[in-house]
Amino acid sequence: MVFKDKKYMLLFLTPAILLITVFLYYPLYKTFVYSFTNFSNWSPKFSYIGLENYKRLFEDPVILVSLKNTGILLLGTIIVEVGFALVLAILVDSIRKGFKFFRMVYFFPVVISGTAIGLMFYLAVQYEYGLLNGLLTAMGKEKIEWITEQSSMILVLIPVLWQYVGFYFVIFLTAMASIPQDIFESAELDGITGFKKAIFITVPMIWDVIATVIGLVIAGSLKVFDVVFVMTGGGPLDSSQLLSTWLYQQSFVFNNQGYGSTIAVAIIVLGLLIYVLSSKLTQRESVNY
Repeated sequence: MVFKDKKYMLLFLTPAILLITVFLYYPLYKTFVYSFTNFSNWSPKFSYIGLENYKRLFEDPVILVSLKNTGILLLGTIIVEVGFALVLAILVDSIRKGFKFFRMVYFFPVVISGTAIGLMFYLAVQYEYGLLNGLLTAMGKEKIEWITEQSSMILVLIPVLWQYVGFYFVIFLTAMASIPQDIFESAELDGITGFKKAIFITVPMIWDVIATVIGLVIAGSLKVFDVVFVMTGGGPLDSSQLLSTWLYQQSFVFNNQGYGSTIAVAIIVLGLLIYVLSSKLTQRESVNY
């Protein structure tokens, strides 16, 4: 149904616009304003200090560590989550019986809360009573200190990557289901099967979906917080600190809301820049069949 009178469209859109304005755009605006202030300890009294918080941002050594770890997480999610999910989808798409079972199994981690997953992995790697050290002790071996400065980021990556592979797997599988079967049948008549069929037909046909998923992965990687916070809290010695966890600590642990707002603005700007860059890199002409 097409509304001839646009006032009805505006009437139905107004509640959504109000909600987005109140809970998204207004907080973003206030965050940007607070980034230029010395707002701290939730005090109603604060003053504008210009670019001091932004100068501090470039001088903060933890920010460099957080940027490096966020970059590692971003690359890991793009390579592992997108890549592995695509491979799984291609393999499962070729299965005619039981594909619903695989779809359910791979998607299951998505429905589990990130906090629960972080706690599960945290309990597994604990030194005194962790599952891994319990297995080592049962085999007569010495316990291992799993969470160290060198290993903390790797341990954090495992649950983060594992959790969302199933989500993107389902997206790819759904996209593949929309590809006309006569294209594959024609390719098989030409002798194109297996790996070549996936590379030269499946991937080009769902390329727009792949590009969209990469955008989702970028946005999701910059928002990762719960798993890291539960497992390591950004430690030890800030070795697994992300921009999101450092933002939390500055705002709610050290009660420096002005500087925390500056980190939030930096995350937004960084996310937009990476998204624009990835869009340019994944952009291609539409393939019509």
